[in-house]
Amino acid sequence: MEDCTVWICDDEPQQAGFLQRLTADWAKRRAFKLHITQFHSAEELLFAYDADKRVDILLLDIELPGISGMELARRVRQSDRQLQIVFVSGYSDYLADGYEVEALHYLLKPVSAQKLDAVLDRALERLDARGRSLLVESDEGLCRLPLSEIRWLEVMGNYVTIHAGRDYTLRKPLKDLEPLLDESFFRTGRSFLVNLRFVKEVTRTQVTLTDASTVPLSRRRYDAIHHAIISYF
Repeated sequence: MEDCTVWICDDEPQQAGFLQRLTADWAKRRAFKLHITQFHSAEELLFAYDADKRVDILLLDIELPGISGMELARRVRQSDRQLQIVFVSGYSDYLADGYEVEALHYLLKPVSAQKLDAVLDRALERLDARGRSLLVESDEGLCRLPLSEIRWLEVMGNYVTIHAGRDYTLRKPLKDLEPLLDESFFRTGRSFLVNLRFVKEVTRTQVTLTDASTVPLSRRRYDAIHHAIISYF
C-alpha cells in the first residue's frame, strides 16, 4: 500500500490524541503516508462513514456513550470485510466479543508504542495481502469489495454485473471499471472479464471457473489467456 487511512474513535479527546501521536510516529518511522481522523462518538463516525467508506484501520474504544464501540464495529463490518478493526479498551471483559466482528487485536489501556506498532504492522500486512478493492453499491449502501473476491464481470446492456460472493449490478460501462482492476483480470471477449485467480479450465470457446461458472471465450483470445495465466502465476 502507498498510503493508509486510520480512524480513531474514543470519547476521551486526550486518549484519542495520544493514539493519534503514537500512530503518526509509527508511520513516520516507516516513511509511510498516513491519513488520520479522530472521532469522539460512534454517531459522529457513522455519519462520516456513510459519506466516505475509504478507511483501512479503525482504532476503536468499546466504552462509548450512546452506540457502543462493539455495535459500531458490527455496523461497519456489514459493508466492509477488509477493514482492520483494533479495539482499545481499559477493560478485558469484551475480549471474546471481538471474534464476532473479526477484530484484528484487542489492546488494553494504557497502550504502549511498542504494542501498537506491532498491531499496526499486522494490520498493514493483512491489507497488503488482500490487495486493492472496488467501492460498489449494495442494498446497504456503498461497500468495499476486494478484487480478490471478484470471480468475473459481465456486461448486460448499459449495466455491468460483478460476480463475487454475491452479485452487484452497476450502471457503468466496463471500460470505466477495467482501469480499477489489477493484472489478475483478463478480457475474454467484448462483454466479459475473468479473474485469473479463479480459472480452473480453458477451452477454445469458454473458461470454467472454480465455482463451476462458465464464461465465453473469443477464439482469438485463446492463446492470449494462456500467456496471461502463465505470466500471472
